[in-house]
Amino acid sequence: MTATLTAPAPSFATATARTAAAPQVRVRARDAAARELVEAKLIIAGLRLAGSAAPSSQDVLVAVGETVESAIDACRPTLPGSGERLLVVADVLSRHGALQALRAGARAMLLAAEATPERLAAAVHSAHRGEGRLSHLVLARLVDGPPEPAAPERRPGAPALTNRQLEVLHLMADGHGNEAIARTLRCSRHTVKNVIYELMGQLQVRNRAHAVALAVRTGLI
Repeated sequence: MTATLTAPAPSFATATARTAAAPQVRVRARDAAARELVEAKLIIAGLRLAGSAAPSSQDVLVAVGETVESAIDACRPTLPGSGERLLVVADVLSRHGALQALRAGARAMLLAAEATPERLAAAVHSAHRGEGRLSHLVLARLVDGPPEPAAPERRPGAPALTNRQLEVLHLMADGHGNEAIARTLRCSRHTVKNVIYELMGQLQVRNRAHAVALAVRTGLI
């Protein structure tokens, strides 16, 4: 299968050029064609490929594979010692794979089918800034399906949350909005908003997806 890549629209190229401190990007994949396609999209997006330079903690490592597991295996020798920010791009994404990626330190995940140059660039910059970025499709895979056999063990250094904050966090992970959370917990939407504001501040996250991702990585949920 071949893909035709065209030059980006001027508006997108201009926006990319104005992005400060653009990270260098490394792409790892067992399939050379998949790696080259992602590299081409990154170049179209105006991002720099790191080449043979030594890895830096400011670089973003893009792991590409048919599954999340194979993507992570493709860059396994460099993890976690390189210090690079990890972005996973996979053709197929299961709940188990999403959890494995988060536990491997992935800052962002994309399905290959939705990995346009624009979305790849946005995910790379989010990973570079240390933010979590999960698309709606990825988040759906993460919270869908039966729970794992054993509850995750809370890791040392994980933020301490109140029982109410944990209840809200679990409901957020299940995809519920504020109104549904308020009905479930029999409280007002204003209370729910306050709890979410407090827990996001305590977790030091920027959005709901980032909160869920961090909670999974640290064993809070």
